Amino acid sequence: MGRMNGELQAAPAKPRHQRRKWLKPRSPLGRTIRILLVLGLVYFLGLPQIAGPVKALQVVGRADVPYLGLGALLEVASLACYAFFTRSLIRGPRPPLGTLARIDLSTFAVSHILPAGSIGGTGLGYKLLTSAGLEGQEAGFVIAAQSTGSAVILNLLLWVALILSIPEEGFNPLFRTAAIGGALLFASLALLIVLLIRGEGTAERFLRSVARRVPKVNEDAVAGFVVHLVGRLREVGSDPSLLLPSAGWATANWLFDAASLWVFLYAFGHTLVSPIVLLVAYGVANVLAAIPITPSGLGVIETVLPSLLVGFGTTRAIAVIAVVGWRLVNFWLPIPVGALSYLSLSVGPEATRATKMAHLNQLATRTEGRRRLGFGFDSPGQAEAGLSEYAAPGTHAWWK
Repeated sequence: MGRMNGELQAAPAKPRHQRRKWLKPRSPLGRTIRILLVLGLVYFLGLPQIAGPVKALQVVGRADVPYLGLGALLEVASLACYAFFTRSLIRGPRPPLGTLARIDLSTFAVSHILPAGSIGGTGLGYKLLTSAGLEGQEAGFVIAAQSTGSAVILNLLLWVALILSIPEEGFNPLFRTAAIGGALLFASLALLIVLLIRGEGTAERFLRSVARRVPKVNEDAVAGFVVHLVGRLREVGSDPSLLLPSAGWATANWLFDAASLWVFLYAFGHTLVSPIVLLVAYGVANVLAAIPITPSGLGVIETVLPSLLVGFGTTRAIAVIAVVGWRLVNFWLPIPVGALSYLSLSVGPEATRATKMAHLNQLATRTEGRRRLGFGFDSPGQAEAGLSEYAAPGTHAWWK
């Protein structure tokens, strides 16, 4: 008996740092998911309290469901226009439109999760575009033109809306701030283009010197990108009509997004406001949201936009609930859809053979799939064969 007690007493206790290991996030992904859950609770439970819980429930109860569906469809149309915008920027052979749409959704998902997420989205977008067949220099140009061109179009729309709204609504100091920000953007962009075209050699030498001091950055690749960028800028300068398709799709992307907000306001009971007034509020909120404080302006748009709408005559309850509903499809829904899009690009038919091998090996290692399915891959050929066996028609080909 004493021996048994001794054995029981000798049983080693778990180290203290392991006792509450479950309390600690296991990975950066786990921490991100926890943060998103907290933000989601605050977003969907806390923000409606600003309008008053009773009024918020009344507004939600009066919602016109078919118009909510129409607002969601307009947001889908906005995303489709962005995919066409991306496609119009590519010179030479272009990946399928569906592939470009999934690349855009994947980058949106990253930019909607991380603060200053446009940086992470840019890196992911570059990786996916090159995997889809674009050369590195062309992929870099497309990404730069996407962000710059979209911002220019937004500011142009805001300026036009401001000019048209002044006789009716006057000039708000917040509008002045947004207009000045847009003017600075245009001036900076024009100066940068002039400096690049007239001083291509100087720009190349400067960026080479910077690249030498940055670890893991190839100065030849940087210089090649500058030469490619200047060539594309000169091409556009010699034939401005090349800009028309891209400008048209970028404009449609913003207008469909604003129309979605307009329909959400109507669905929750507000008589339709003037499209010009709505575009002013929408443009100001999105220009201010471009400041990289939170992911894709999370919290900025939800604060600024309802306040502007209330100033234009919308009741606070409708303004808050409509913006929250619109942001559900504008901001939150692209996160899971973008994650699924990334998975389809990683192991679907468009993925490179090396990408298939890497992702399927990772899947087989981290799950019991290696034992149950009986495949581990040591070469791209084996990966492709295993993929064909695992995703035979009618079985697991979920990405088709």
